[in-house]
Amino acid sequence: MRGGLVTLFLCGDVMLGRGVDQILPNPGDPVLRETYVRDARAYVEMAEAVNGPIPRPVDFSWPWGEALQVLDEAATDARIINLETSVTQAGRFAPGKEVHYRMNPANLPCLAAARPDVCVLANNHVLDFGLGGLDETLRALAGARLRTAGAGRDAGEAGRPAIIPVDGGGRVLVFSCGTASSGIPHGWAATAEHGGVDFVAAPSGAAAAGITSRVRQVKRPGDIAVVSIHWGANWGFGISRDEVRFAHALIDGGADMVHGHSSHHPRPVEMYRGKLILYGCGDFVDDYEGISGYERYRDDLRLLYLVTADPVTGTPAAVRMVPFQTRRMRLRHASHDDADWLRTVLHRISRDFGSRVVREPDGTLVLRSPRERAR
Repeated sequence: MRGGLVTLFLCGDVMLGRGVDQILPNPGDPVLRETYVRDARAYVEMAEAVNGPIPRPVDFSWPWGEALQVLDEAATDARIINLETSVTQAGRFAPGKEVHYRMNPANLPCLAAARPDVCVLANNHVLDFGLGGLDETLRALAGARLRTAGAGRDAGEAGRPAIIPVDGGGRVLVFSCGTASSGIPHGWAATAEHGGVDFVAAPSGAAAAGITSRVRQVKRPGDIAVVSIHWGANWGFGISRDEVRFAHALIDGGADMVHGHSSHHPRPVEMYRGKLILYGCGDFVDDYEGISGYERYRDDLRLLYLVTADPVTGTPAAVRMVPFQTRRMRLRHASHDDADWLRTVLHRISRDFGSRVVREPDGTLVLRSPRERAR
């Protein structure tokens, strides 16, 4: 904490399974059941065909690349990621799914290299290997002393927030939920009888009220409450009216920040009633480098979000976004041209939400609120 403010690191999907798992020191079973790819090592080969050879095995810190130094220099108080993979060698392939992600628990030092304070798990891949795979995932993360939110052995555990103490006596509360629109099957919802995720069938007012009721039960003065949501399609910048209303209802009900993810690229940013809504943070770490078909979205470009907020009001004092590019399954700083491309797109898609995005000389993108814009 600096000057009484709290700095959070947020990012979108962190997928350390499949091809990423195969380049780490302890690769798991590479067998896949995808339509066109049956071996996870094929994703490594596709990335190499585009950008050159990847050494194997790589160091555990390799996938994070130059992002680790940025995080260290930012002196963050809380680091929140969406861990979009199961961590298991157990379980069976979940039926009815085309894509399954898992990483070998022995490769967890790769996740720990980024020192996340919370791994949110309410997403469409955490149960890719059934309840047995979820149970091993939860045990493995707990064994590595990594907090989780959004999934559990019953509904109570899945809905419980992760709590991060910060200097000064305050806390960051992280609630995690996922919607059907992101591809989470209805059967993955946690109940009183079995495990699963904190599932939202549709972004309705009733669903928002249920979440904010839990927020108010836990939140106390000096806390910052983050609601992390896995929602929406993989591609496209549009935000539905229901999603906007849902995000607004979460803020109206007591949340201080909405952390959205699922899309493979960044989506709009909004300041609503002085509180931050990230509709989609985009991917951060994955093995998608050699996959073609959506080049216009530039999903090779990634954003690291740094939000400095006042714990008394929950209002951000600064929202910075550091651009990266994935090359050889490793993050490196984006070029000035690529950072400017990201700024142009993010500014354009966020204009209707009253947001303005500018680029600093070092390439960092900065959100300007309507109040700042009027000065």
